[in-house]
Amino acid sequence: MSNEPSDRRRGPLTRSGGGSAVALPLAPTSLGELAARAREALRTGYWARLVPLLGALAVVTRLPSFARPFWSPDEGFLASQARMLAGGGVLYDTVVDRKPPLLPWLYESAFWLFGSSSLWPLRVLAIGAHLGTAVLLAAIARQRWGNRAGGAAGVLYLLVSIGLSPEDSQAATFEVFMLPATAAAFWYAQNRRWAQAGAATAVAALTKQTGGAVLFAVLWMVRRESRRYGGERPRTSLPALAFGFGLPVLVIALSTGVRNFVFWVITGSSDYASLDGAWLTMLERAFGNAAILASAALGLLVPLARRWRRVREDADLWVWLGASGMGVITGFHFFGHYYLQLVPPLVLLGVGAVARGAANWRPVLLYTALAGTVFVGLGFAWPHQPLQHSVSVATDVAEETAPKETVLVWGMNPEVYWLSGRTPATRYLTAGLLTNFAGGREPNSVGVKQAVPGSWKVFDSEMDRRLPVLIVDESGNAPYAPRYIQPLRALLAAHYTRIGSDGTAVFYRLRTDRPAPR
Repeated sequence: MSNEPSDRRRGPLTRSGGGSAVALPLAPTSLGELAARAREALRTGYWARLVPLLGALAVVTRLPSFARPFWSPDEGFLASQARMLAGGGVLYDTVVDRKPPLLPWLYESAFWLFGSSSLWPLRVLAIGAHLGTAVLLAAIARQRWGNRAGGAAGVLYLLVSIGLSPEDSQAATFEVFMLPATAAAFWYAQNRRWAQAGAATAVAALTKQTGGAVLFAVLWMVRRESRRYGGERPRTSLPALAFGFGLPVLVIALSTGVRNFVFWVITGSSDYASLDGAWLTMLERAFGNAAILASAALGLLVPLARRWRRVREDADLWVWLGASGMGVITGFHFFGHYYLQLVPPLVLLGVGAVARGAANWRPVLLYTALAGTVFVGLGFAWPHQPLQHSVSVATDVAEETAPKETVLVWGMNPEVYWLSGRTPATRYLTAGLLTNFAGGREPNSVGVKQAVPGSWKVFDSEMDRRLPVLIVDESGNAPYAPRYIQPLRALLAAHYTRIGSDGTAVFYRLRTDRPAPR
């Protein structure tokens, strides 16, 4: 480790800064003295210089996110879900998903404050999440390897974290908002503040389940701490960690209903996270996204490879990286945005290697800056076809229906609900919840029997209560097309007439001469 000081207090009368520990002066005796000290801190302080730089870089690297109304179906799902919640929906009851509740609630809050017609507030919050992650990584690196390494860690994180396809790196989705909590958990554990580490881990897991992977690194640090006490674990470490983690989870579970929370966040995803998939597609996606990220992080991977035999120097970071890798693998879908959780530990490991002499800072920073520039440009040049299709379909939906009429979009593009301003006819915003479909899934793993348990019974009751005026079938030749899904096929035959199409989307209108609902 470097001899440069950390941010932690070394004693009751000392503090660390850019050089050796110095005595703390007496407390200010007047507001004028306090203001003078604040001005001096802004002029000379490490963080006062670094944070604005990181803030500016966070904005520049995320400018492409503002270039289009949405980037991915996940954003569309969250936006549609938040609008339903704002309209009186109840999470895990009349509004459902396989994800924890924190991000849907954040979307709902943003819509309540700024309106639901645009995702720009979420883009701003995503920039804040990336900035918070960068600052925390800088704090971790500074404690370990000094001031220069701290600044480099923050800068390199912001550059490497855009090193995926823009729809994965520029979207305001689950991985983005769980990263600050994972970094905070590691920072707290590094400073032996176990209750706070547990609470931060809980926040990460309550944003997305795989955010809890950092718990493995935290537990490893608890174990390391026990060895410092001659094999006797400090009596308060594990209880404090368990309390910090368990309390937020318990509060959230009670607020949403324990049974519903456990089902939708934990047990209801068992079929989704399975080995039944198109392995060639999954492997292509796994290695393709890994290669894209590696191209962005190559400046760090090269010095890291030179020191790979000295794993024990940063064993806690390697545990974090390995646990994050397990998070990427979970579910065997390998979507690009899953890889974002690898970036914080990977950046810290690379920074540690450079700080210990495996490479010079200049080529590492220059290469990563060049790669980041390419990915920013790619964000502005990314093809608009999926966006244009969803906007076109949403426009047709809005023209064919009245504002208070309900719609069913049978497909994997829930953004149509949000873009059209129409209310979903069901709590299941994608066909995936009713068929277990996901990208790369084998046809024999998709169908009514593979749906979320009990979902078709609920769906039938929703249709009995109120049939949608319009059904939009976006399945095309997918294995969840109506010809493969008997309940939907029967619903269309009994109550709907085909009225047209828009590309791959087929529109069905409710017949006025239909039989009475079942």
